[in-house]
Amino acid sequence: MPIPTEMDAWAVERPGPISSGPLVRVRRAVPVPRNREILVRVRTCAVCRTDLHLAEGDLPPRRPGTVPGHEVVGHVVGAGPAAERFAIGTRVGVAWLRSTCGECRYCRRGDENLCPASTYTGWDADGGYAEYLTVDERYAHPLPEALPDRTAAPLLCAGIIGYRALARAEPPEHGVLGIYGFGASAHLTAQIALAQGARVHVMTRSERARALALDLGCASARGAAEPPPEPLDAAILFAPVGDLVLPALEALDRGGTLSIAGIHLSDVPSLDYQRHLFQERSLRSVTANTRADARAYLDHVAAHPPRVTTTPYPFARADRALADLAADRVEGAAVLVMDDS
Repeated sequence: MPIPTEMDAWAVERPGPISSGPLVRVRRAVPVPRNREILVRVRTCAVCRTDLHLAEGDLPPRRPGTVPGHEVVGHVVGAGPAAERFAIGTRVGVAWLRSTCGECRYCRRGDENLCPASTYTGWDADGGYAEYLTVDERYAHPLPEALPDRTAAPLLCAGIIGYRALARAEPPEHGVLGIYGFGASAHLTAQIALAQGARVHVMTRSERARALALDLGCASARGAAEPPPEPLDAAILFAPVGDLVLPALEALDRGGTLSIAGIHLSDVPSLDYQRHLFQERSLRSVTANTRADARAYLDHVAAHPPRVTTTPYPFARADRALADLAADRVEGAAVLVMDDS
């Protein structure tokens, strides 16, 4: 199929409340791949809460008219003059991390997610709410063949970030894990923890999410700020709600760790040291991911395919998908599907 010169896309024109319509459908030129870039024809793109933060201005756009989307599955249809990693027609995934310098002390020690020069898909450069996008071939990911497009898309951020957040929480073998918030990333992370032998308790305000958690095998599912039925060895906060940091810390057993998985969090109330941090409880953030995280997670899902709950939306309803995400009307992960998929 010949590559057109123009394409449809959704761009954040004026960040603001989702009710104000910050995401607008536009016509754009199809990008031209340069150097080691590949041109990807988008088939599906999962909808991440980070996209909502960008649209509403919680995450200030780094360029005007940004096209969101960083959980992209598509096929290579073009390549820059120095690109040689993927053959035309190869299915690839495009994730949040877009580039790093490769030379700073963080990159050299394997912490490229902390690179000060790092850039991100759908923030520094246009992402997958479009018919085509470009990406450096070194930051694209081969995908397990057995995973359908709609199943694979949420894994590229929700899955990878959850995988890193679980590692940062350091639950002991066969320990007790608490999960606060139960959307796209959390429902994938719970399955990893359960496969590793953890007992998982979920705290979330959504009744449908609580039902999904129990259906997946979690030991309990309660309200967002309710105490779990037993002390937690580790916990992960997925909901971008700073108020939940305190009950999550209070629920930790001695020596437990809380990791915060989101890129944005509302203000955290004052901590009471004795009540929330004493007895060697730890609080950790999670910042993006490395390509090694992505490889490890995709290898894991190739061997242990997860149950991925998705809510599909036609590409033409991307604005509705974001609005439903904002209102907690999405079960699992929302996924944009190209009209001809």
